[in-house]
Amino acid sequence: MIRIGVDVGGTFTDLILVDEVKQKIHVYKIPSTLEDQSIGVINGIKKLCENAEIPISEIDYILHGTTVATNITIENNGATVGMLTTKNYRDILHLARHKKVENFSIQQDLPWQSNPLVLRRHRLPILEKLAAPDGRIHTELNEKEVREAVLKLKEAKVESIIICFLFSFLNDVHEKRAKEIVKEMWPEVQCFTSAEVVPQMREYERFSTTAMNAYVAPKVNHYIDNLVNSLDVAGVKAELHIMQSSGGMSTTEMAAVRPVTLLKSGPAGGVLAAAWWGELEGVNDIISVDIGGTSADISIIPNNMPKMINPRDAEVNGYPVLVPMIDVETIGAGGGSIAYVDTGGAFRVGPKSAGANPGPACYGLGGKDACVTDANVILGRLDPEQFLGGDIQLSRESSVKAIEETLCSQLNMSVEEAALGILKVINNNMALSIRANSVRKGIDPREYAILAAGGAGPLHSVDLAETVGSNLVMVPNYPGITAATGLLVGDLKYDFIKSRIVPLSQPTTETISTINNDLQELIHSAHTQLMQDGIQPEDISMERIAECRYVGQGFELRVPIPEGQLDEATLSMIAGRFHDIHLIEYGHSFPENTVELITLRVISTGQTPTLKLPELASGERMNPEKAVMYVRETVFEVDGEIGWLPTPRYDRTKLLANDIVMGPAIIVQRDSTTLVPPEWQATVSTNGTLFVAPKVIQGGAAQHVNQFFLKVR
Repeated sequence: MIRIGVDVGGTFTDLILVDEVKQKIHVYKIPSTLEDQSIGVINGIKKLCENAEIPISEIDYILHGTTVATNITIENNGATVGMLTTKNYRDILHLARHKKVENFSIQQDLPWQSNPLVLRRHRLPILEKLAAPDGRIHTELNEKEVREAVLKLKEAKVESIIICFLFSFLNDVHEKRAKEIVKEMWPEVQCFTSAEVVPQMREYERFSTTAMNAYVAPKVNHYIDNLVNSLDVAGVKAELHIMQSSGGMSTTEMAAVRPVTLLKSGPAGGVLAAAWWGELEGVNDIISVDIGGTSADISIIPNNMPKMINPRDAEVNGYPVLVPMIDVETIGAGGGSIAYVDTGGAFRVGPKSAGANPGPACYGLGGKDACVTDANVILGRLDPEQFLGGDIQLSRESSVKAIEETLCSQLNMSVEEAALGILKVINNNMALSIRANSVRKGIDPREYAILAAGGAGPLHSVDLAETVGSNLVMVPNYPGITAATGLLVGDLKYDFIKSRIVPLSQPTTETISTINNDLQELIHSAHTQLMQDGIQPEDISMERIAECRYVGQGFELRVPIPEGQLDEATLSMIAGRFHDIHLIEYGHSFPENTVELITLRVISTGQTPTLKLPELASGERMNPEKAVMYVRETVFEVDGEIGWLPTPRYDRTKLLANDIVMGPAIIVQRDSTTLVPPEWQATVSTNGTLFVAPKVIQGGAAQHVNQFFLKVR
């Protein structure tokens, strides 16, 4: 079987090909084509297959992570959306919850008001009403008003339509009928109902999620269709799967129906890869730092289990979206981040990026701004002729000119001091993000290893580790394409949900029967979907979850549902588990209070082939001469003094298991460069992972890990 993982970033498109028959892995990076991401994807696949000497027609699977949906929300260039909603409730999307991000600010921007996903003139009220708590019909749907509204929206030339009625999560009969009328009158328009997209309680969040789905759908679907057609023209016969925000893969058909699930498609792959690498090497607690050309994705991964964002906190650019998302923070810190002096005289780096075109000054494409990559070139940490295996020749002269003209005179610094300052600022920006996502949540980053991912990750992660107090950095085999690698370890995964609001204490026979029937219906839907995707029954697993709360509480917590049919005893067990989880989450619980079931959720997983790395032969060499390419001067700061030190360059492909490389050293590979400062050393594991740690350890990679655990415990 031959599989390709493709991740499109803001600067580069990363690709990895795994030939499981020949047991070979090939990687490739190519500048992203932001005007049409599919161009870079197709060109990269063709070049990768050429390098691997594999006919493009022999690829079995293409697994894809994309930022198309994310970019639409950032650039505010989504579709014009029309909305049919319950009469008297057209302003729910404007009012939201009267909650501000900054409670006491009178000047802050509220995106749902300043840039609404659906303009008010396109939110048309329809007479209809359902009643809680069972969704019975209180007022019949006025079909005449629906037809009139469709004509108005058609005249307004909206590009997609959403139907969001109150209490449709309990009974979607009115939404279904309204959609039938829309498709009858306007067959070509995309139409989504809130019960299809997210059948959950909370009208504002449900409406917002459905609106976001419709907002990104036309462009996402166009991209997917264009990519599928381009692959077909290129002779690719492989199945195309797309990464979701939850860390699970989706077929193109499912992604087209619910494109809102792709909003964090790109970063999710990197987190999955970090968790997989930690488990592979026996390091349980990981901080994933994936630094690319435009941004850095940071995620805290305890026990090799990526954390999911609490639904109440799930949002994209300020808009709430009730879809499962891996907890990962993206900040504007990458190789293309621009350094400047602000109007107040402060030295700043990012979040604005030079991107792939024109890119940093050293690219020689007309960029005039001093960027992080320019700083690394000036300090000798990036060798111009080695960048991307020599595919892109960097210009040190252009970097020097950019930093001299934009920074040196204003800061009264030498070129080297300014370049080192750029790295210190960007590293501290990332360290602040790590602390915000760890310390504030009760996690000590000193007890975690940092996994250096992305093309720039291994260049910065040791300095970052020193800043946050960690003493172990892991550099995976292919750090520059970590997110693409993560696509190869992600299984097909879907969430199926149904709202069922009932107390768990003293349930009636009818209540128990209804809950069991709901679960069976969800499991059947999930099983059917995975079978349609080509997953064999033995590779399908189901996770059953009850989302519960105390009666009157604002939000729910997830509780695992025991196996088998539910009865009064198992419902009582679920309530007991909820008390325990509440205690862990909030530090207190109320066992005397009634627990209420709100939503049933089935997470279905279809297992796909995972990644296998070949083991390296043992070398057990100290600073192996056969791996040395050449020695070149590099700038380091030691004990407050800045100076040039002779620094050997090692070819990573020539390092063997248990080889030790003492700093200062730079380890070069096609997709990234690893910096080993003077007081640190690197050791290679049997799987090919680099362990970079302070110079206190003698022996192989296992000693690095053991010493790390000894220190943190």
